[in-house]
Amino acid sequence: MRLFKHLFAPSAKRLFPGDSLKRITDAIAESERHHTGEICFAVEPALHPRAVMAGEQARDRAHEAFAELRVWDTQANNGVLLYLLLADHRIEIVADRGFAGRVSDEQWRGVCQLIEERLRAGEAEAGVLAGVSALTAILVEHFPREEGTHDTNELPDLPYVL
Repeated sequence: MRLFKHLFAPSAKRLFPGDSLKRITDAIAESERHHTGEICFAVEPALHPRAVMAGEQARDRAHEAFAELRVWDTQANNGVLLYLLLADHRIEIVADRGFAGRVSDEQWRGVCQLIEERLRAGEAEAGVLAGVSALTAILVEHFPREEGTHDTNELPDLPYVL
């Protein structure tokens, strides 16, 4: 059954057309004006059939994407990946080691639940924007931008469709 879902997964481009990706990009850029963290959003329609047959799960793939997209490659180790795997209806957040001991699993789950609610209502873009907003609050709390400081944007704000 899972293989079938991955073979006939919904289109990421249909759920997130170009204008939607632009609004998500803008939301990430605006978010990063208020903290020194880096937010990366990636959406993947499905896993390769071999990965599904091997039992790869969304969390495993999110960790792979975290590495492939170099979300870990920030000076303060404060990058965070928001990952959606459409075929499995899974949302994963992978945060760099700078968050260790600062943010609880319950807080990350709360962000995922916000997104899930909007996705169930058929509002994919609104779900991601709600997630970016919730991540912003967490990042502002733990990695606030000092008044008058300028920070280099270490990761692209543009969402990835994998």
